[in-house]
Amino acid sequence: MSRQWEELIQKLVRSGILRSPDVIEALRRVPREPFLPEPVKSSAAMDCPLPIGSGQTASAPHMVSIMDEALELEVGHKVLEVGGGSGWHASTIAEIVAPSDISKESWGHVYTIERIAELAAFAKQNITETGYGNRITVIHQDGTVGYPEEAPYDRILVAAAGPTVPKPLIDQLKDGGVLLVPVGGVQYYQTLVRVRKNGETIVEENLGGVAFVPLIGKHGFQP
Repeated sequence: MSRQWEELIQKLVRSGILRSPDVIEALRRVPREPFLPEPVKSSAAMDCPLPIGSGQTASAPHMVSIMDEALELEVGHKVLEVGGGSGWHASTIAEIVAPSDISKESWGHVYTIERIAELAAFAKQNITETGYGNRITVIHQDGTVGYPEEAPYDRILVAAAGPTVPKPLIDQLKDGGVLLVPVGGVQYYQTLVRVRKNGETIVEENLGGVAFVPLIGKHGFQP
């Protein structure tokens, strides 16, 4: 881990964005640099989104930290991510739900969906090379329909902003589960919404303003 990456983590801790020991440790174990294209690797420790090709970005470290904290992740959780990108965010989650220093029998699993074929291949390569291939499954398809083959999920996160919370994702969320999704316009103000499912009761909580690329698909914005 580089000195710059540790300095960024300490800055996020001081600001109160990073709070939980398991999330802090996950960010330490999974720096962003190995998941970036060569031209932007040197900027990995900058707290901003970075281009990964196909008009997409790797989220800023502060946003990944905010989302990982808000998901209330636990060892053993089954997690669905929509918008896999470079595979970095999924790998930070895998390090929390399936940490490398515990027995594999207790591991959870992350399923990450990426609609762009080139990025799905890039994510799979990065995940394999960094040692998370047995904890993360990469799926190339429309993420707005979820992945019913492995439902229900303890946690679901969406790394792109849709016009509404996609209903298939609510349907695939386990009772007692948490869903995190940015909601808003393509180029306008978006809010990070945390959804809690308790039986037939769905409770939505506004976690503040965010800026994400649009969620494209059947239950998002049309391509």
